[in-house]
Amino acid sequence: MPVFVNWLLRLLPTNPICMRLVQGGSSRMRHLYIRAGYLALMMVVLLFVLISETGGGGGTISLRSLASGGAKMFQWVSYLQVSLICLLTPIFMAGAIAQEANPQTWDILLTTPLNNLQVVLGNLFGRLFFVIALLASSLPLFAVTQYFGGVPGHSIFASYAIASTCALLVAAIAVTLSVTRTAGRRAVFVFYISVIIYLFITYAIDARLRLNYPTAIGGSMYYTTAVTPLNPFLALEVLLQSNVYVARDPVDYVDANWLTKMWMTRPIAAFSWLCVWTSVAMIAFSTLRLRVIGAKVGAVPWYRKIFGLGAKGSTERNPRTV
Repeated sequence: MPVFVNWLLRLLPTNPICMRLVQGGSSRMRHLYIRAGYLALMMVVLLFVLISETGGGGGTISLRSLASGGAKMFQWVSYLQVSLICLLTPIFMAGAIAQEANPQTWDILLTTPLNNLQVVLGNLFGRLFFVIALLASSLPLFAVTQYFGGVPGHSIFASYAIASTCALLVAAIAVTLSVTRTAGRRAVFVFYISVIIYLFITYAIDARLRLNYPTAIGGSMYYTTAVTPLNPFLALEVLLQSNVYVARDPVDYVDANWLTKMWMTRPIAAFSWLCVWTSVAMIAFSTLRLRVIGAKVGAVPWYRKIFGLGAKGSTERNPRTV
């Protein structure tokens, strides 16, 4: 096999770290229970919304009510999917923070023939695989909503793009914390809480910046704000409630640059690309700094050198001239 092809295969398909994580995680009962509970909850919500929208199946059901029920099911399942992905991704990535952040683990990985990029991608996608599997397993449920009508196909793919890019960003943050060794077992809880707090804070800021505009039919609507592309739930709200939470008109940003125009008029695309490019930047940083960080194991920081102290946790120190 050519060397270049073998190098490409080692990045993901035949990456030993990725294969080890996938094989080990697939045999754990905890992961099985999480996957089963995820699908069970999605199915229960789907059936509950269907029964409530169709009146329990009694009497004649019109096509309009079926379409309305399908749209309502899609809305509930989409919100639930993004919520579960935001909650479950830190759980699957907790091992990267608590276990792989151990300096001894990275020391062993650095002695293998794998290069920096293969080590980083193996840790990232080896744990992200289970989140992708959850998203793929829920695809038949979204196909059911297509059967009732009222749900365009591009909306399903857009909701999957929001959920998958959000999971990618959370996973990249976890791997970056692991590579820089700024995390440990106690940091798993901090990382989990930080994700939840960030979602609530950005949503609260957006709610505070919204301006209410009356519509011609007597209702009200809100325009998106600059915070909308920073929160997956806000981006999903633009997709599912486009008649209430409306993106800005591109005509108002004719003279603006392409970034401002996309940020304000296409918040779903802006959120997805922001997550992707931020994740790529974190992966690049982790790849470049991996060997440097490994070489600093046991080094004495400058503030400990001032007081003549050795490395933290060391049992001996360098001799001093008397």
